[in-house]
Amino acid sequence: MAVTASVPTTFDGWVEQFGQWQKKVGFDTAWLGDYTFEAKYDYENVKADIEFGDYKGRPKWERPLQIPHQTIRDALLHLITVQGDTEFASVEQQRHLLATAPTEYDRKSALRIMAEEQRHGWQMCHVLMTHFGEQGAREAQKLLQRDANDGNRLLGSFNEPTKNWLDFFVFTQFVDRDGKYQLKMLSHSAFKPLAASMGPMLKEESFHLGTGANGLRRIVKAGKVPIPLLQRAFNRWIPTAFDLFGKDGSTSSEWGYVWGIKGRYDEDTNAAPVTDKRMLNAYNRELYRQEIIREVELLNKGVDGPVKLFVPDPRFHRAIGDDVGAEVTPEGQPWKGKGSYADYLATVLPTKEDDAVLAEIFKGEWIAAKAA
Repeated sequence: MAVTASVPTTFDGWVEQFGQWQKKVGFDTAWLGDYTFEAKYDYENVKADIEFGDYKGRPKWERPLQIPHQTIRDALLHLITVQGDTEFASVEQQRHLLATAPTEYDRKSALRIMAEEQRHGWQMCHVLMTHFGEQGAREAQKLLQRDANDGNRLLGSFNEPTKNWLDFFVFTQFVDRDGKYQLKMLSHSAFKPLAASMGPMLKEESFHLGTGANGLRRIVKAGKVPIPLLQRAFNRWIPTAFDLFGKDGSTSSEWGYVWGIKGRYDEDTNAAPVTDKRMLNAYNRELYRQEIIREVELLNKGVDGPVKLFVPDPRFHRAIGDDVGAEVTPEGQPWKGKGSYADYLATVLPTKEDDAVLAEIFKGEWIAAKAA
């Protein structure tokens, strides 16, 4: 069932189209039990004044008409739209996994994540419908019309197939962790309804990250998935997470900061002035890279043997930024092998043979029980 073509004129009208989208992706609302979708705003913990940029110190904007320029309003609308797009996309990517969960605990965890991702998309559409008129309504409807399975979501990670539960745990550990960074940066936004949306979303996002980290620890503890195979999954997903931060030198990040609509990840703790606003994407990406390095170091404590997991070099296999097309190994060394670099990539990224190996592994008990 496709989402109807008419642009919703009320939020209730959008909710009706949201129900059509759930049917289209095969998400049975009976699975939700007593869970209800609602817009949540935490205004109490949002600072009253704009925190950075040219408008620093002025009251945060509560309505789009208070925003001084149409260009800023358009950029803000785009930020909200992109955030909403990721939320619905992840449900489309992961919905099919519910039927093959390794344990009932994992099925319920994935179901909770999918419910909360839908609520996050609902939240962004509530902001769009409430504050941005017909233009916001059109964008809210488009969020239900694009489909990760058709490859037309706005960001690369969210068009990648999540083929199995190993992908799911790697995705929730690394790609959802990038989501935490994006939400935190938006929590400092000069647009108060957007900033107030972030607190509840961040609280829910923490469960998603915990699911990924816990799942990977349980996989390592069980010892059934070969470490080189798990590394190839890291090599596939982590570069897409690096891409989500955008281009290294970016006018969008520069103006987002100048206008006060998107801050640094550590904006609330970093008092240093920004010396190069065009490099903010690279700055935030490096904070993220250091965090996931620490996560992988923790994971390696459970890995037996000399072969350890690692975070691939940020130049490896990138689709966005200065390093697109760079011929480097996951370890960050220049590739100098025989044949083509594409042939080399096929040896360090997941293969059809990996899929077949995993299919056999999944027939047994391949993941340790959750610790009590």
